[in-house]
Amino acid sequence: MKIKNLLIVYHSMTGGTLQMAQAAARGAAAESAVRLLQAREAEAEDLFSADGYVFATPENLAAMSGVMKDFFDRTYYPVLERIAGRPYATLVCAGSDGQNAARQIARICTGWRLKPITDPLIVCTHAQTPQAILAAKTIPEEELKRCEQVGAAMAAGLALGIF
Repeated sequence: MKIKNLLIVYHSMTGGTLQMAQAAARGAAAESAVRLLQAREAEAEDLFSADGYVFATPENLAAMSGVMKDFFDRTYYPVLERIAGRPYATLVCAGSDGQNAARQIARICTGWRLKPITDPLIVCTHAQTPQAILAAKTIPEEELKRCEQVGAAMAAGLALGIF
């Protein structure tokens, strides 16, 4: 049986989103070949070579990060109509609620005709002051376990041919 490939594209400014993406990668590693790639480095070819995706972004000014938006801007049209039907999940490291960042990613993935495997996983740090927003983040272990579960679910679904 062919090992399925999972691509995790992320951007992280203060480490929180990176921790979440790494946790998803740990969860998926037993059943998938996982590639963890920074959004600024990800290209259309990376999307083509993957069987499923996890997109992880911080919430910046009530939106996905600009670097994550740039990734989608650069890859959207080159892969349009060529990755339809593949599964994806979204992770958001938020300071307030993260809903708009999740909605933005969902709209893009709808355009690509990707299938969400779960609701977006949003971890809220409640960082509301300039100092707290810019500080390095430590994501609680229980939240990282949830991210691992997303990765494990994606990998299991890919391995079983459910997605």
